[in-house]
Amino acid sequence: QSLLGKSSLKVLFFPFALADHDGYAAKARKAFESFGYSLSSAHEYEDKKKAIQETDAIFIGGGNTFRLLKALYDNNVIDSIRKRVLEDGIPYIGRTSAGSNVACCTIKTTNDMPIVFPPSFDALNLVPFNINAHYLEPVAGSKHMGETREQRLLQFHEENTVPVVGLPEGTMLRCIDNQITLEGGSAVLFQANQAKAEYPEGSDFSFLLNAS
Repeated sequence: QSLLGKSSLKVLFFPFALADHDGYAAKARKAFESFGYSLSSAHEYEDKKKAIQETDAIFIGGGNTFRLLKALYDNNVIDSIRKRVLEDGIPYIGRTSAGSNVACCTIKTTNDMPIVFPPSFDALNLVPFNINAHYLEPVAGSKHMGETREQRLLQFHEENTVPVVGLPEGTMLRCIDNQITLEGGSAVLFQANQAKAEYPEGSDFSFLLNAS
């Protein structure tokens, strides 16, 4: 509510990260209507670009990031969403993880399995950095022999330079105008050729808007 403001706003929901579009939309609609907002789902529209143009806010739900991004490409709505958010300034809500992942430069730092193949890993590029949702630090004393999340993100920076914010469960980045604030807890930042940095709740991440 603090992001959307007045309860008369129309919200357009994108349910494409899950297979059951009707069920997902019904769940989202019930939640938003409880706060006084009207919600329609993009899968209900034949002309999705017109729906994007007429909505007051965009909400993209979580699920599988690869499936979600493929659907955005298949429906040819990448540019339409970017224009409404970046040029017209309507609110964008990305539910962790998939909805937040596609707001970034690419989906290369998702935890999801590639169950389908989008035409590109390039995403909406609403912000000039990536996130790693559900970020987990290694558990002390664990006998797990696989790669840690930190190791995987370090591997990402062996081939890429985009900064990555590791967001643990329950945390979020609130982006308003040119201000980005960490809410819900602490997070970590990975940057190429730099040591991992930890940030407490309330930290200002606005400097990432200048990331290249």
